[in-house]
Amino acid sequence: MATIHVTYYSQALSGQNEFYMVLPNDLPPMPPVPGGPAPAFNRPMKTLVLLHGYSGTAIDWLAGSSIQDLCSQYNIAAIMPGCRNSFYLDREATGEAYGTFVGEELIGYARRTFGLSPKAEDTFICGFSMGGYGALEIGLKYSHNYSKLVDLSGALIYREVSQMTPPEGNMVANYAYYAATFGDPKKLMESDANPEVLVKRKLAAGEKLPGIFIACGTEDMLCPLNRAFDAFLTEQGVKHEAYFTPGEHNWKFWDPYLQKAIPWLLEE
Repeated sequence: MATIHVTYYSQALSGQNEFYMVLPNDLPPMPPVPGGPAPAFNRPMKTLVLLHGYSGTAIDWLAGSSIQDLCSQYNIAAIMPGCRNSFYLDREATGEAYGTFVGEELIGYARRTFGLSPKAEDTFICGFSMGGYGALEIGLKYSHNYSKLVDLSGALIYREVSQMTPPEGNMVANYAYYAATFGDPKKLMESDANPEVLVKRKLAAGEKLPGIFIACGTEDMLCPLNRAFDAFLTEQGVKHEAYFTPGEHNWKFWDPYLQKAIPWLLEE
């Protein structure tokens, strides 16, 4: 199992940025199993981009989840970028285009550099908390690169932010941060920072939506927001998977659902 740390110059971010990668291309010979080698290694490697939460870093998935074991079990390359507290959006105020970075540049760079599949059907995105919101945004907006997305306890706070006025914020950050990150709160509900807008736009254009998987713990303060998005998808007639089971905002909830989501991602 190769674990790789890459720092490179990002055009989208106008500076150096990093990502970690798990690449199961050097596994030792496996003992014989009934029926031959593990089926996952009889097909091309798949790619999964994993997004961290607010105040997190690129290494969080390696530290908190079973992603290395899952990559070796299912023949998946996992890419884990560091994206600071960006909510994975392009920021006009700073010129740091985190949405473009993950949606286009990072996956393109990794495909070229590591020989990964260029096909959307072989490429998926997943995130927890802020990263769950990011997975929705990027999976919907860049569905030509990502065929399925997984939102784990997503910080779907766009309605709350849209109601903010200066100088108020919330317990996490101040108004200035949210305005710089999401744009003018008064315009947020009609902007691309609202994943509901992206869903409605694709439906109106007759475009195929990515597969969507949502999971959130019922004791998580973000659960009502994820339930609301689940209800929105149902109202729009969008087929998706949604799970609301006992759990809090932590790896004890996210890791089991990562393990549940990967077989769903790999369904043909």
